[in-house]
Amino acid sequence: MNMNRRRFMGTTAAVAGATLFGGRAFAALKAPSSPVTITVADVAGNLALTQAAMERYTQAKPEWASRIAFTKAPAPELPAKLKAQQAAGRVDIDLVLTGTDALSAGLDQGIWTDLKPYMADLPNLQSIYIPQAYKMQAMARDHGVVVSYYPSGPLIEYMPDRVPTPPKTAEELLAWTKANKNKFIYARPSNSGPGRTFLMGLPYILKDADPRDPVKGWDKTWGYLEELGQNIEYYASGTTQTMRELGEGTRDIVVSTTGWDINPRVLGTVPTEAEVGTLAGFHWVTDAHYMVVPKGVSEEKLAVLLDLMNFMLTPESQAYAYDQGYFYPGPAVKDVPLSMAPQESQDAIKEFGRPQYDQWIADNPLETPLDADKLVAAFRIWDERIGAKKG
Repeated sequence: MNMNRRRFMGTTAAVAGATLFGGRAFAALKAPSSPVTITVADVAGNLALTQAAMERYTQAKPEWASRIAFTKAPAPELPAKLKAQQAAGRVDIDLVLTGTDALSAGLDQGIWTDLKPYMADLPNLQSIYIPQAYKMQAMARDHGVVVSYYPSGPLIEYMPDRVPTPPKTAEELLAWTKANKNKFIYARPSNSGPGRTFLMGLPYILKDADPRDPVKGWDKTWGYLEELGQNIEYYASGTTQTMRELGEGTRDIVVSTTGWDINPRVLGTVPTEAEVGTLAGFHWVTDAHYMVVPKGVSEEKLAVLLDLMNFMLTPESQAYAYDQGYFYPGPAVKDVPLSMAPQESQDAIKEFGRPQYDQWIADNPLETPLDADKLVAAFRIWDERIGAKKG
């Protein structure tokens, strides 16, 4: 997944009292008294899209940051860890790269820094984001900044030699799982992009009472998932395991998204000939990754982090987000065509991308995920009513 992309772009210049990235001038930020080390925790797999660009930041601004240390952690574990660090007054993580899962949990627990007072130090987000990415920005409630975006899913992915007639509706999928016990799998939604996209997409497919209210409006969805679960051996702890089992032949159909379709085929985890499909009534449930700052980070480091965020929102940095299709397409800002991406990215997407995606995106509604409190509630209900039945 990691590619040698460090030489792809040149360094960036600081100009006349303002920071200038990609031709855009931002409000001036005060440099630290000496270069700092930034610790970045990734709970979304986002480093595949951003690490190379972040490493360029230390080259472009050595007087701001001497080093960026990268760590990874499961999304469900990080909020509790940060809350404990904050209670002890010893926060050792400066920036978190997260999906809507840990973003929502962190908002619920009050662990993210409110960036509203610092918005003047960031670009005008509405003017630079593509429209759907800007809608995703609202989910952060000014406690984070979108760094990558994709239409996501939910899709089903299958091996055509083992599933010659793939399900076209939710009812057909349920019937197929009954006839093919334990050959369908998806991962726990609170730790899986495809898992939570499937969870949030089903109410639209099933025409539930209120697709945005998992507590009072998802009677059809919860009933469907309970019945579907009778034909599932277990729920994976993450998406990677589902793709591995599809590739190995243990499962024949898995829940997927555009990126989780493309990237595992690039990597060889899933055979090239795997196919994808949608279910009747399909709506896209969009997804994004965010840069969030835990409470407890010093003001001096916060200035560096805001400067880094500016850097990550330039077209040059955003071009890395195409990666090898992991979060396809990936860029959250406007005017970042595939032709700006490293050649390795262009080659991978040319070979493993799917022409039908553009048409599907054009022909089907795009919905934002549930608001933070509703998403937390949906995860809790799924864990209690669905996941707990499999231990």
